Amino acid sequence: MSGAGALWLVAQLPAPLKSGAAPRLFGSGASEKDERPQQEITVMTRVAAVDCGTNSIRLLVADADPKTGELVDLDRRMTIVRLGQGVDRTGRLAPDALERTFAACREYAAVIEKHGARHLRFVATSASRDAENRDEFVRGVLDILGVEPEVISGDQEAEFSFTGATKELTGRDDLAKPYLVVDIGGGSTEFVVGDDQVRGARSVDIGCVRMTERHLLRDGVVTDPPTEEQVRAIRADIEAALDLAEESVPLREARTLVGLAGSVTTVSAIAQNLQEYDPEAIHHSRISLDRVREITERLLASTHTERAAIPSMHPGRVDVIGAGALVLLAIMERTGAQEVVVSEHDILDGIAWKAAEKAEKAEKDKKDKKDKKGD
Repeated sequence: MSGAGALWLVAQLPAPLKSGAAPRLFGSGASEKDERPQQEITVMTRVAAVDCGTNSIRLLVADADPKTGELVDLDRRMTIVRLGQGVDRTGRLAPDALERTFAACREYAAVIEKHGARHLRFVATSASRDAENRDEFVRGVLDILGVEPEVISGDQEAEFSFTGATKELTGRDDLAKPYLVVDIGGGSTEFVVGDDQVRGARSVDIGCVRMTERHLLRDGVVTDPPTEEQVRAIRADIEAALDLAEESVPLREARTLVGLAGSVTTVSAIAQNLQEYDPEAIHHSRISLDRVREITERLLASTHTERAAIPSMHPGRVDVIGAGALVLLAIMERTGAQEVVVSEHDILDGIAWKAAEKAEKAEKDKKDKKDKKGD
């Protein structure tokens, strides 16, 4: 069985218990005279979240408890599919890019079924928003996964990123509010300022893939390394986009800059001289402005071969990391941030939380309806 049928079957599985909790069979197991307080069993919601961006598609299967804010990863993976290849130039999703994305979706369908995820939410961002033939993409995902991808707006994308990045920061005394969360994607960059609530959000078209394709391609090949003129052109685009972002987001009011997505995490890995990509070492690492500037200059001056030789560099980021690092540097200089706090938790985690909250609401509505029927 494949596609929607498979996911419909796994949706009927019972919700998993919170890790460490023992199931209660045939009642509580305590006698009427047993007055010891009984530990409440928390039922967690198993969810699957998919984030399909311009450069990569990612999957998270997790157990979530919206009441406590606990999210337990079961499977987290990423595939570089470059869905947005050529979209800035042609306005369409290329056949090869669609097939790479659908192949990843087929792999993810098997993972979701294996874990018995009860609720799946698939969110698509910049490349899908911009493409004339996005209906072809939507139909393909629906056939494979049994859910229709939500092609969300840039502002929605920003809010999802904020939720994913800041949910676990609550209560930390070392990180002052408000936060500025910056998600540097392949096609766009999202800016959100907020504390417990979002104060302002804006998405602008300065992703690492878009900037690379717009300014660094010559006859279809990335200039290696880019010329000073090309770097100035990227920088001018970024500065214009930051002007737009500042129209609706109070960037300079933020006290803590939180950076998300592959360009930022790769810069962190380089800053720490990691010999391989290590999410635990990267998550909540801090990189100074001077270190970001040094790494950006080094990346922009290096050849493809030199960048590919960096131990922590993903092969799918070699061509676009220079532009991505330049976006990060420009943001830090514009806002006056002296460091960036790097987060491995981002829009993908935000999608998982939204899926869990939606599932919890559906269960509550179902229970309320049943109770009313009983009355």
